[in-house]
Amino acid sequence: MVELALPKHSIVGPGKTWPRPANAAKVTEFQIYRWNPDDGRNPTIDTYYVDRDDCGPMVLDALLYIKNKVDPTLTLRRSCREGICGSCAMNIDGQNTLACTKAIDEVKAPVKIYPLPHMPVVKDLVPDLTTFYAQHAAIEPWLKTETPAPEKEWLQTPEDRDKLNGYYECILCACCSTSCPSYWWNGDRYLGPAALLQAYRWLIDSRDESTGERLDNLEDPFRLYRCHTIMNCARACPKSLNPAKAIAEIKNMMIARQV
Repeated sequence: MVELALPKHSIVGPGKTWPRPANAAKVTEFQIYRWNPDDGRNPTIDTYYVDRDDCGPMVLDALLYIKNKVDPTLTLRRSCREGICGSCAMNIDGQNTLACTKAIDEVKAPVKIYPLPHMPVVKDLVPDLTTFYAQHAAIEPWLKTETPAPEKEWLQTPEDRDKLNGYYECILCACCSTSCPSYWWNGDRYLGPAALLQAYRWLIDSRDESTGERLDNLEDPFRLYRCHTIMNCARACPKSLNPAKAIAEIKNMMIARQV
């Protein structure tokens, strides 16, 4: 008989409940995933209460309120607070999104917050994105040319520039890849929606001269073809991009060059 065991530290238990703020008229409850790799314990869900009259409107504001005024040990990533850097990507109310652009009022209390799913956790809400970034580097996200460089810049028509719209805006937050079941099961070999969207962005850049080489790099049963068009990636993208469409277009380019 096959015996299946859960990975170490996968069982989440109840954690600490922090006191409600005194004399607060409007309070929202937050249930947040906590895990410290140094104490050897399983993850827990800690409960916090945020005074909404002393806090900004976004989930990130609430997390910073908790870290600054309640529990300084809470660990998270954040930077721009404008939906540009992608640092504060996490799972909020069951959806991968950016904490800085997710309004607290958009989520029914208690607000449940976890790190991005199916990724190793460094601590608390911080996932290990080492593999994710390596996959992005693998598609060589830079302009590759063979002709001599111009004196000033590589020129591009407005029409060719418009073709990049919907692809160049990716901020590498990993919301799409970590929402993809194919990436969950094959993340070591399948490049995932984010990397493939970036790959397509360079494939259609009129200034790039390495289309064949780039397609050769993607011609693999796993790197590209693990996509089954589930569309979780498009639903999860906080920038409203469509990685599934980009992946489909790459597959069309693969077919076109063989005809």
